Amino acid sequence: MKRRSFLALGAALALPDVHADVAYPDAVPGVALAFPRDDGAHAEFRNEWWYVTGWLRDAEDRDVGFQLTFFRNRPGVAEASASAFAPRQLLFAHAAIADASVGHLVVDELAAREGFGLAYAHTGHADVAIGRWSLAQRDDAFTASVHAREFALALTLVATQPPLLQGERGLSRKGPQPTDASYYYSRPQLRIRGTLARGGDVRDVTGVAWLDHEWSSRYLARGAVGWDWTGLDFDDGASLMAFRIRDRAGDTVWAGGTYRDAAGNARTFAPDEIAFVAQRRWRSPRTQIDYPVAFTLRAGALSLALEPLMPDQELDARGAIGVVYWEGATRASSDGRVVARGYVELTGYGEPLRI
Repeated sequence: MKRRSFLALGAALALPDVHADVAYPDAVPGVALAFPRDDGAHAEFRNEWWYVTGWLRDAEDRDVGFQLTFFRNRPGVAEASASAFAPRQLLFAHAAIADASVGHLVVDELAAREGFGLAYAHTGHADVAIGRWSLAQRDDAFTASVHAREFALALTLVATQPPLLQGERGLSRKGPQPTDASYYYSRPQLRIRGTLARGGDVRDVTGVAWLDHEWSSRYLARGAVGWDWTGLDFDDGASLMAFRIRDRAGDTVWAGGTYRDAAGNARTFAPDEIAFVAQRRWRSPRTQIDYPVAFTLRAGALSLALEPLMPDQELDARGAIGVVYWEGATRASSDGRVVARGYVELTGYGEPLRI
């Protein structure tokens, strides 16, 4: 495993014609997702990620946002090699804490090639790890463990609802072409119990989390540079995911989303039913990237004001997945009242996103 040192992985990905004999499958209609099988890895696809975000609260009612993401990539390198060191599957992870009293994200990251029982993404159920970082599933509960340089998380996330299939029964379109698609579902309204340790101080925490799991072999649609995304857990038990994919001019290439109410009724939104309207911007003093950090979000008849926990939630993951983006804990209000909490992710506002 390496922290912020990925030259060996980069050299492997730079080999000429490494994908020449690799057949990556596409996400296609008619595939029924099944659980817990599809909580696990799909190693034949090019890219996959497990993305957990949430809000933690301690005994003194202090709120902290957290994020933990595991990425799996099949680079198409040396797949016929008998060597145990061949980088058939690459794993990346990053985690962050959003604390308004700090004023910026506290971040760490890891990377490894799969193997030797030290780094893996198993099939059959969610079980992915790099060293002492892990996300593992048992029945309707997930355990998340992070041992970062400046913090540690030990969380149990218990499902209170069935998986929320995105798009058309789990096939999520990401562009105008049918092959611009991924398999995608969410597990919103996960109930959290655990501990957050920082600077020798260990605090019991509770909260609510959102888990996204997505896999595909496609990159962004032609002309697209990045996306705006949000996943929101409502206080009444409802859930909303909404996204739009942007071009260089900031116009929408594609959009979508799903809302499930507290009674379990779900509705999928067409591209023209989603709108992210920027209300306030923030410029990073480190990268000089200008981000819209507060929005009015329209999803069908829903209209929500999205406000970040703090403006500076930029995440520099150039050492891991090669991008800088904004990923922040966010509150959602309706008629001036906070009704939901979740995360917003903004990519492609500096350089175009390259997955």
